[in-house]
Amino acid sequence: MWMRILLADGQPRVRFALRVLLERQPGMHVMGEAVDAEDLLAQAEATCPDLVLLDWELPGLAALGSLSALREAYPRLRVIALSGRPEARRIALSAGADAFASKGDPPERLLETIANCWSVAANCIHPEGQKPSTS
Repeated sequence: MWMRILLADGQPRVRFALRVLLERQPGMHVMGEAVDAEDLLAQAEATCPDLVLLDWELPGLAALGSLSALREAYPRLRVIALSGRPEARRIALSAGADAFASKGDPPERLLETIANCWSVAANCIHPEGQKPSTS
């Protein structure tokens, strides 16, 4: 199965590090990157991801109610909130994120969180050997 992932983080270096980490994993494909909440909604529509790694401090996130908008448009979409602030965990999970990962955690912990979230309910299944289209 291919997992289609959308990265949503306002920091280019964080997005780059996440992309490098994830694309080295079997079955994971980064479909796009969003720099703010408006971009997140546009990228989600354009790429139809299975999973969003969502920076909880993403510019415009609170103003647009992006998590609510994502949930309404894509009810089966998995969302993992990311933050460097431990207190964001409770808020993100209460707001509807499927899981939370600290930006300070080692990469292995993020990969474990992704695997656990994915195993609960996969949104789209892409047969082995068929990389999802990025168009």
